[in-house]
Amino acid sequence: MSILKMEHIKKSFDGKEVLKDISLSVNEGEVVSIIGPSGSGKSTLLRCATFLERADDGSISYVGKDVVKSEGGISVYPGKKEIRQAQLNFGLVFQNFNLFPHFSVMKNIADAPISNQKRDKEEVYAEVRELLKKVGLEDKENAYPCELSGGQQQRVAIARALALNPKILFFDEPTSALDPEITAGILRVMKELADENMTMLVVTHEIDFAKAVSDRVIFMDDGMVVEEGSPEEVIDNPKNQRTKDFLKKLSL
Repeated sequence: MSILKMEHIKKSFDGKEVLKDISLSVNEGEVVSIIGPSGSGKSTLLRCATFLERADDGSISYVGKDVVKSEGGISVYPGKKEIRQAQLNFGLVFQNFNLFPHFSVMKNIADAPISNQKRDKEEVYAEVRELLKKVGLEDKENAYPCELSGGQQQRVAIARALALNPKILFFDEPTSALDPEITAGILRVMKELADENMTMLVVTHEIDFAKAVSDRVIFMDDGMVVEEGSPEEVIDNPKNQRTKDFLKKLSL
């Protein structure tokens, strides 16, 4: 079953086309990685998928339900209530953590399930403690973000995204602000999620991770999907010259 479907997405900023007619889908239990050079439109695509950015044209559906429709060459968006409803389908992990500095770790993770999903406080707290165990931070529930390392903050961000019981998790360069040693820990958590069949769409520059964990890899360049296929096809045996050049640069 398709969890996310984006069709013919276009987006321009100040007359510059950043996304040029992009279509992609992510099926239940699938891990899809998007790789490509800086400025190729990867993060903008993710921002359109999560309604942080409005597409100029194209359609977006979640779990078979149309959210954004394309009519007469423009994307038509529903009201705030429908967008909020659609947002319940996903969790989002940014590169810069985006934690609330004045909230404890527990409150950072539990706040949305309690206030947005109106769930029972004690039930949520129990779930959060399980999630903290999962990401190796069971002793940090009363700490504040300023008391945590970058890697610990990113683990809290992953737990926060998982607390909403999303159907799909989006990761936008989750390790780009972290040093290599800490990166390995975050990638390990993500790999465990993949092993548990969590549906994920990951924008990453970690090629080895994309190769090890992805069912499909998408190579983007200049606002377009240049190549798409299994990790073996796209990373080990790329057909397109642009993909080859990009991967060659990375291995230098």
